[in-house]
Amino acid sequence: MKKIVSLFFLSMAFVSYGQITYKKKLSMLGSPFEITVICKDTVQGNYFADLAVAEVKRIENLISDWIPTTQISQVNKNAGIQPIKVNQEVYDLVGRAIKVSQITSGAFDISYASMDKIWKFDGSMKVMPTEEAIKKSVSKIGYKNIILDPKEQTIYLKMQGMKLGLGGIGQGYIADKVKELLISKGCTSGIVNVSGDINTWGKQSGGKPWTVAIVNPMNKNKVFATFPLENSAVETSGSYEKFVIFNGIRYSHIIDPRTGYPAQGVVSVSVFAKQTEIADALATGIFVLGVEVGLDLVNQMKGIECIIVDDKGKIHTSKGIDIKKFE
Repeated sequence: MKKIVSLFFLSMAFVSYGQITYKKKLSMLGSPFEITVICKDTVQGNYFADLAVAEVKRIENLISDWIPTTQISQVNKNAGIQPIKVNQEVYDLVGRAIKVSQITSGAFDISYASMDKIWKFDGSMKVMPTEEAIKKSVSKIGYKNIILDPKEQTIYLKMQGMKLGLGGIGQGYIADKVKELLISKGCTSGIVNVSGDINTWGKQSGGKPWTVAIVNPMNKNKVFATFPLENSAVETSGSYEKFVIFNGIRYSHIIDPRTGYPAQGVVSVSVFAKQTEIADALATGIFVLGVEVGLDLVNQMKGIECIIVDDKGKIHTSKGIDIKKFE
């Protein structure tokens, strides 16, 4: 989770059927943030947008590992020293993250923040890190060393130098919580987009469902499918902009926390689910697991679907998606 590095507003309103479609774009959490709501006027639109911004900040001040005063930062500072009592919200989120680690056999792991940053994807890295350096870089990663005490409601990291980073699940969680809050305040339709973690509810002002376009990263100008999103979420993880090539092999910026090596064979994973949180976490895990293992996992999960684009540009889908219906 990145700290807020800038904050700016861009508001738009479109009138239709006596309602308006109100949009506000911001930069929060170091990433783009956009809220779209169907409402009666700009006053109500601003009210919903302000609620959304406040909720983002509230959660950031609980789970960010960049802000030194957050509960997660305190857990990290006390790694190998003592358990830290956290509130129920933080405790439960970490617990759910560990369950995703178990489901993905460690391909998703919030203790990835313990990793030594030996891979560079800004063009400065000219040779691969050594095998020894790669192995050492992940020596402090391991979700099994995150100890939760339900009675005391504490989190303890067993090894000094361990760190939790909730970026891979936290943005999805924020999208879900913003949606939940706005619905509770009377907002009947909208979209929240936290840096590509998208959750929707209700319908557009004309009565049509919200839709999301999926592009092939190997040909970003071409949309290969447009899906309706009806009270559901989607998240896409991709490596098409950040990667390095050594000896003809493409290494993505998404690192396998179990090995320290970048994931290979996949350039994009889009996961559809009812909650953005699970879509967010699973997208990362599936990216690391690869096409075959990732699809096999999704096909065993109720209410989850995914689209994977491999590094040859081929599109793979889980059994519940028929691409031809949405082309």
